Amino acid sequence: MLYIQRPSNYIVSLIILLPLTLLCITFLLPLSAYLSNPLVAGSSCVGGTAGNVRAAPAADDDAGHRPEISVLVGVHTTARKHSRRHLIRMEYALQQTPALRGAARVDVRFALCARPMPPEHRAFVALEARAHGDVLLFDCAESADQGKTYTYFAGLPSMLGAGAGGSRPYDYVMKVDDDTFLRLDALVETLRAAPREDMYCGVGLPFHDRAFPPFMLGMGYLLSWDLVEWIASSDMVRREATGAEDVTTGKWLNMGNKAKNRVNVFPRMYDYKSAKAEDFLENTIGVHQLKQDIRWAHTLEHFNLTTLELFNF
Repeated sequence: MLYIQRPSNYIVSLIILLPLTLLCITFLLPLSAYLSNPLVAGSSCVGGTAGNVRAAPAADDDAGHRPEISVLVGVHTTARKHSRRHLIRMEYALQQTPALRGAARVDVRFALCARPMPPEHRAFVALEARAHGDVLLFDCAESADQGKTYTYFAGLPSMLGAGAGGSRPYDYVMKVDDDTFLRLDALVETLRAAPREDMYCGVGLPFHDRAFPPFMLGMGYLLSWDLVEWIASSDMVRREATGAEDVTTGKWLNMGNKAKNRVNVFPRMYDYKSAKAEDFLENTIGVHQLKQDIRWAHTLEHFNLTTLELFNF
């Protein structure tokens, strides 16, 4: 008598198909959700309508010291500029030296609007968000004068979970163009001497009041966190959300009698002129109008971010 019999075809099929079924359930269902809406199913660092972004607590540097100040640098860009974001990620990562991390926590994020976003860009942005954790997606129209800057500043307090225990996620928030190169160490050194409250920092036009410019140029400017919270809560600002974004930001602050501390860094942020060494200032904070790759190359080479060692064999 045989106690071990040959299993039936039904049992064999069940043994083979059961692991495959479990694999499909664990892999294909999440994949289906991701493909239908990749920005929602993706990393939690995608903000706005796609989820919430929370600022990580300030980390100690290599020597165990807590950074003195914290800055969120929001690079305003568009979904299609994948290669430009990759370039900007690399050059800011190279600037995160131990000395900089000891003085300040500088988080660089990319601010994008969800409308319009073709499917191919939507998928690629989702990959960036999941891979790098540095994408902020806002429910706005991608246009410089249709309220993107308002949506950026006004959306950050809730996106970053601000207000818990009265703590602020950052001392300063910056809006900067994606054709502006920033020297983070020079920016941080300037901010170390700047007020932490009611502060507006950027480049005022030289023919205006240099000590108290009516607005800062859109190439890049910063607000102290209390002003960001005020923008988020102000009905007046919400009604005046649209218009040329740099002039409009100054208008909000002037109408609200805000930003009594204005730090004008002119001429240390300026438009690109040429590749000549004399056209870059020694105390540069930022270079604007880098719309072509060759201009980025000239600027990065001048500030020694592209040095390569050659090896002979």
